[in-house]
Amino acid sequence: MGNIKYKRVVLKLSGETFCRAKEQGIDIPKVNALAKELISVVPLVQLAVVVGGGNIVRGGEFEKQGINIATADYMGMVATVVNALALQDVMERNGVPTRLLTAIPMQAVAEPFIRRRAIRHLEKGRVIILAAGTGNPHFTTDTAAVLRATEINADAIFKATKVDGVYSDDPIKNPKAIKYHQLTYMEVIKQGLKVMDSTAVTLCMERKTPIIVFNFNKKGNIKRAIRGERIGTIIS
Repeated sequence: MGNIKYKRVVLKLSGETFCRAKEQGIDIPKVNALAKELISVVPLVQLAVVVGGGNIVRGGEFEKQGINIATADYMGMVATVVNALALQDVMERNGVPTRLLTAIPMQAVAEPFIRRRAIRHLEKGRVIILAAGTGNPHFTTDTAAVLRATEINADAIFKATKVDGVYSDDPIKNPKAIKYHQLTYMEVIKQGLKVMDSTAVTLCMERKTPIIVFNFNKKGNIKRAIRGERIGTIIS
């Protein structure tokens, strides 16, 4: 593996990664590009991917329209499985063995998440795709990513975004926003920085799991992150 800093990582992908900018649903060319980036690092790292579902269902939006919050969250969890199936199909068509594991049992399409089985898949060189969040309402897929990272003893959490790190404000709306190269967990929480929700960040802090935030749309960035190169923002 040579100059690899992180041997086992959890990559958190938002639902937006699966569709074109400002659109919804699944864009297969986008999923192909996403899979290509993941495939490039499969020989280097044990990879677990946690997927969001905001491109299909945003629980918060349905809650605003009167849907019970728990029901809205479950709808979001099911949406993550739709994304995970698309990613799995594209990865396997490119010859990469994968296993889809869900927090809500769906035996017809996926295995249930069982910690020891997940670790075994990683040790055998399979990419594991983790869907349905934590399986519980009121918890985000960010929290699911951190929870799974602690369960499988991951070296780091990679948070894929469309900007090149963490900023003091939205850099797309505010050109004067300051980019942070390094932050502590407490700085993220105290400043209310929109990296991950506070539950996820607190869990990372307790487990001393670093979070690396970087622009996933830039080709080769995931490989750079695995090597420990200075890209994006590291929270530790």
